[in-house]
Amino acid sequence: MAADEVIRVVLADDQDLVRAGFRVILESEPGIRVVAEAADGAGAVTAVAAHRPDVVCLDVQMPGVDGLEAARRITAGASPPAVLVLTTFDTDEYLFDALGAGASGFLLKNASPEKLIEAVRTVARGDALLAPDVTRRVISRATTASVPVVDEGAPASDAGLPGLTDRETEVLRLLGRGLSNAEIAGRLFVGEATVKTHVSNVLQKLGVRDRIQAVVWAYEHGVVRSGE
Repeated sequence: MAADEVIRVVLADDQDLVRAGFRVILESEPGIRVVAEAADGAGAVTAVAAHRPDVVCLDVQMPGVDGLEAARRITAGASPPAVLVLTTFDTDEYLFDALGAGASGFLLKNASPEKLIEAVRTVARGDALLAPDVTRRVISRATTASVPVVDEGAPASDAGLPGLTDRETEVLRLLGRGLSNAEIAGRLFVGEATVKTHVSNVLQKLGVRDRIQAVVWAYEHGVVRSGE
């Protein structure tokens, strides 16, 4: 989205005080507006359909339809918003269930106000919120001990990459290291819009849904190796 556009947010949490606190934090930031709130997952799905936000912040544990099921329903729709899962529980089960449900980011509720604002901005511009520790856990779960090793100097065809250009392969490697579009643009000395196009092409050619799946693919196929 354009830098001057207002990020429209839906908040879903069964605790009134939590929602109120998140609203105060987000609306203290220029360019972010909370357009609706919901106390459960069903309400979140309804609010998303009614208000077409850019980002929906979902608690995991809510009565009736929980946040994970709400995320599945929301991301299954046409042109869905980015889903940011907010939870008190830092467990692999919640993390991987959230990613599997289509979430673009995963943040603990004890994060700082600055982290919440940064997370909303990150997922709104189409980036996944892949903190280094989260990335390591995703890779650890998704890959096996015997990851094939690919020579980084080899052309894409030798590496078994499905039709990626050299530049797209380079972008995939940087995605695998957890870089955002802005960071990739700075590393490659190109515009952010150009990086966004490359990322879109990479996702399409790999046949993956989002950046997180692309990162997993990169590690599974040895495009990026642990410790790099």
